[in-house]
Amino acid sequence: MGGSAPAMASQIADGMYLLNIQTLKGFSSNDLSMLRHELEKLQREVRSEVPPQDDAQATQARNRKIGRISSALQIVSNKQTARF
Repeated sequence: MGGSAPAMASQIADGMYLLNIQTLKGFSSNDLSMLRHELEKLQREVRSEVPPQDDAQATQARNRKIGRISSALQIVSNKQTARF
């Protein structure tokens, strides 16, 4: 992993880093575990933030962030199970 797991998880959530199987190719199982842990932690944080009901843009941004984190978690989980 080029940087820290929390920084990478944050970049994934913000949409600045697109995660796929090819980008995970050089990651060790320990790196994948750390990234998964940070993504799960970030997902809990984002879900706990509730934007005002009348702020549609904030709700959409929150939902997009949750979607990016969820898909990244799915990719990491698939990569981890494919290894073993």
